[in-house]
Amino acid sequence: MTEKRKILVVDDEDALRTVLSAELNSEGYDVGTAADGSEALAELQKDKFDLVLLDIKMPNMNGFEVLKVIKEKHQGTKVIMLTGFADLKNAIESKKLGAEDFVSKPYDLVDLLTTIDRVMSE
Repeated sequence: MTEKRKILVVDDEDALRTVLSAELNSEGYDVGTAADGSEALAELQKDKFDLVLLDIKMPNMNGFEVLKVIKEKHQGTKVIMLTGFADLKNAIESKKLGAEDFVSKPYDLVDLLTTIDRVMSE
């Protein structure tokens, strides 16, 4: 039995976090959630995650700030940015800061899972 891959879902929308973590659980992932950037960083201190799904627009710390910390302190952790603002500027910015990929919201579950699979296997 291979160990479950761990994904941390970081989004300030409760509904999205709940739905996404349920979907990922049913796909066989071990899922953690955080409502904002500081909560996400606290989770990453406690536990090792293979991948972080990270919303860009959040209160307190935005996704870009969290991404910088993840890339500095948790090098093995991959990051896919979630953005409801599917503008190219954010996408380019997130790639520049080291994100493996980005997915725009509302996302298509099949597309998201495909992106997760691809990023995890890189």
